[in-house]
Amino acid sequence: MEPGCRGRTLYPALGILSILFFFYLNSDLPSFSFPALWLPTMGFVGTNSTHFVEAEGQLQSTLYVNGWNSYWLMEESVWGNSRRRVSKMLRKGAEMGMTVCRTWAFSDGGDGAAALQTSPGVFNERVFKGLDYVIVEARRNRVRLILSLVNNLDAYGGKAQYVRWAREAGLNVSSTDSFFAHPTIKDYYKAYIKAIVTRKNSLSGVRYFAEPAIFAWELMNEPRCSSSSSSPILQAWITEMAAFIKSLDPKHLVTVGTEGFYGSATATGGKLGVNPGEWAASLGTDFLQNSAIKDIDFASVHAYPDSWIPKADLEAKVKYLSQWVDSHIKDGDNTLKKPVLFTEVGSSLHDTKGVYEREVFLKTIYDKVYDSAKKRQAGAGALIWQLLVEDIGRYGDRFSLVAWHHPSTYNLIQKQSCKLRSLFATKSDRSKKLRKSDPCFDHGS
Repeated sequence: MEPGCRGRTLYPALGILSILFFFYLNSDLPSFSFPALWLPTMGFVGTNSTHFVEAEGQLQSTLYVNGWNSYWLMEESVWGNSRRRVSKMLRKGAEMGMTVCRTWAFSDGGDGAAALQTSPGVFNERVFKGLDYVIVEARRNRVRLILSLVNNLDAYGGKAQYVRWAREAGLNVSSTDSFFAHPTIKDYYKAYIKAIVTRKNSLSGVRYFAEPAIFAWELMNEPRCSSSSSSPILQAWITEMAAFIKSLDPKHLVTVGTEGFYGSATATGGKLGVNPGEWAASLGTDFLQNSAIKDIDFASVHAYPDSWIPKADLEAKVKYLSQWVDSHIKDGDNTLKKPVLFTEVGSSLHDTKGVYEREVFLKTIYDKVYDSAKKRQAGAGALIWQLLVEDIGRYGDRFSLVAWHHPSTYNLIQKQSCKLRSLFATKSDRSKKLRKSDPCFDHGS
């Protein structure tokens, strides 16, 4: 074929693909799909003792995580005209070299159009298709998702909504902590888990349990059960729900979603002294007990030094943060024999001083994760809370930022991504010349 003919053949094809992609970004149509064969091949993530591994066929590669939180992705994907923000966030995350994003896979109750579960076991298909879009876009950008399944807090319904549903059904439930113990409420939650885990993506045709772009299922965002004698109740709930997910989906990792506080069950060994205050031991959680459950694959920890010890100066906060991180990594190595992922790392941005403190806190954790990675230890990664794009301030809190509006923070995040990547680069990887578009082009990876 003559070159001119080849060009005339190619341009219409590219035009058609461009039109299809435009409709993919903006379509509310139930019939529009994005075949899985168009998506990048990814392996599933597993664990090998204290670190993550990515498995592709017979090959396993070590994986340490640099990632972020954007809890709002599903809600912004409900309507076609706002999906571009989700695409931009996932693209920008990938441009910073980050490989994991934690986001909400729940929105329970309420009259809003963005409620995923409108009543027990009843789902809004439009919102489910928004989650389908998030997963496809994550995979397209080679980002994996930690999908959190319910909130301890009231935002987006949370455990309080499940308890309201039970009361409306005529059940005698005493408090929101009945979420963890009442058989009917547990059945509500299991029905939700089953609907999520077994769903067939309307865009790709891939069942969620077979989707490699899902990094892990998180049982709850920051579970707390503060009623008397609550620790055994929460422990039993975690055990039951983790086993239930594994019965439906043995391929994906499961984590609890805890903040990492030590409880009275681990009062020996000075662990209670690592907590930010006495209050932290009264929340019904116990990091070591909760994380040791057989079907929990890795431990989750949060870190908010300026919120937990607000009256301390910066030096004291950094000292505390270092102790907090070291203690949990040591637990992962010596006691749990599991990876420990710092799934929320936040610092308030009340003024320009807050920007500086955030970067000090981030670098403290990043350096400890990097040191852990060099030694193949349990400190498996960190996820900043939280990143936004422009024009969605309604999802913001005092910890939120548009990273590319803060060059020093952006550079710090990107550098950490590249340092971790360089540790586990193969000889073949090292021999390849990086393109200018590669996030590590300027970082020597």
